[in-house]
Amino acid sequence: MNNTIKDIERLQLEFSKCQKLFTALGDETRQQLICIMLGGDCHGSRVIDIAKKTHLSRPAVSHHMQILKDIGFVKTRKEGTYIYYYLSPENSDIENMIQLFSDIKQIMHNAPDRSGEEY
Repeated sequence: MNNTIKDIERLQLEFSKCQKLFTALGDETRQQLICIMLGGDCHGSRVIDIAKKTHLSRPAVSHHMQILKDIGFVKTRKEGTYIYYYLSPENSDIENMIQLFSDIKQIMHNAPDRSGEEY
């Protein structure tokens, strides 16, 4: 079964839905911060605590956390003067990305063999 123009157009739309997430998650520093948060306290982490686990300054961590917050990947909670960052499990953009990769896999599977090899 070959892919249709509609399949490719749908894929382009899915890519555009995921663009901000790709940009944010494409940064190695933010990937590291997400891993730190995944291994940290489930109640959230303060910037100063995250910075201690990296080579980054507090302002740099704050900058990266703001980017992750802007795309809805993390949320914040304030307790007194402290701000805690935590991962947002209900981020629908992750579901969009899962759908995108599933569709890429299906479209690649349906593409005609162009290797020139006979099976």
